[in-house]
Amino acid sequence: MKTKFIVVLFLAVGAFGFAQKKITPKPALKAAAKALKSGNMDVAAEALQAAEGQLDAADDKMKAQYYFYKGQVVAASANESLEKIESAANAYNKAIEIEAASGAAKYTVDASQKLQLLRQSLIENAIKDQNAKNYKGASEKLYLGYTTNKADTTYLYYAAGNAVNNKDYDTALKYYKELKDLGFSGEKKEFVATHKETGKLDVFESKQIRDLSVKSGEYIKPETKTSESKKGEIAKNIALIYMSQGKDEEAVAAIEDAKKENPEDSALMQAEADVYYKLGNIAKYKEIMEQIVANDPENPDLLYNLGVSASRLGDNDQAMGYYKKALELKPDYTAAQINIASIILSGETKIVDEMNGLGTSSSDNRKYEELTKKRSELYKTAVPYLEGALKSNPDNVEAIRTLMNIFYQLDDPKAGEMKDRLKALEGGN
Repeated sequence: MKTKFIVVLFLAVGAFGFAQKKITPKPALKAAAKALKSGNMDVAAEALQAAEGQLDAADDKMKAQYYFYKGQVVAASANESLEKIESAANAYNKAIEIEAASGAAKYTVDASQKLQLLRQSLIENAIKDQNAKNYKGASEKLYLGYTTNKADTTYLYYAAGNAVNNKDYDTALKYYKELKDLGFSGEKKEFVATHKETGKLDVFESKQIRDLSVKSGEYIKPETKTSESKKGEIAKNIALIYMSQGKDEEAVAAIEDAKKENPEDSALMQAEADVYYKLGNIAKYKEIMEQIVANDPENPDLLYNLGVSASRLGDNDQAMGYYKKALELKPDYTAAQINIASIILSGETKIVDEMNGLGTSSSDNRKYEELTKKRSELYKTAVPYLEGALKSNPDNVEAIRTLMNIFYQLDDPKAGEMKDRLKALEGGN
């Protein structure tokens, strides 16, 4: 009995001693730190792999250390691999999260900086993709930029836009719905001032830079504006995607839902009007458009935007009316003048087609002369708007080029003047 008791006691003590013995990742983390310092990422990766299996026995300090090192190792070989970039970003975020919960801050600052650099590179590459019309790549990178820091909802907005450009409407709809659920508006303060020479309204990165530019004398009329809400555009895009999928009821419901929050939002009302136009309900379209103007009849920017919308939907007569009303309120509205001239000149195509279709008979020759005169009158009607645009924006290259071509057609000596101005702006080319 005594012997058995001693054996049992020995086993119990041995088991107790074994249970108390813990293997922590401290040595492995130390090896990883040394390898990172010398730039040996392969050794650092092996050390971290060993540490990963021992994290259960680690305290918060060692866990934060592990994730901070993991972020660096993964980022070092990430290149343009979105999977690795995401893994590195998640590791940095995990280190920050652990320290925030424990009240420590040993790795937080460095992890935040490295995460920011990682995301900055990601967004720069997204912009390159977008400029190269690789909309799929841009959308994926921008969405990852959002998921690695969900405070940056603007990236989600641009990811959705690139998905639309890529004609990936299912993904775009998913992103737009997420923006809607987040209550995203995209509104932000903009520090603007008017360029003294060109009359152009420019946006500055900060109030300080704007004020310094005004102080230099190059800019005048400093203002602080709030950028336009994107809610109307988002609701409209959701609706248009539904329409492209043949889901007209969902399209109208998307607009109605968005209007609950702000029923007088002109952007939402314009989106609703566009949807009804595409559905063929022209009466409803015009009713809503008239209500938009009635709500703010003295707003030239609103009238201009309504003109753009009407023109985009193929209603150039209504667009012309809105542009002219905008000019009544703001006579130097360059964009409105340019768009009016563009609508007028768009009528040239029909005239030229008719001229080209004529034969060589006497009646055809008479008709040709009539059409030639008609085209000249069309040119003359557009000229005052283009000249008006140049008064407020003398360096508008497209307006100068268009006037030059018109004056050549009219045998007007002003063509030479426009040619000289164009050469001066384009460096003699």
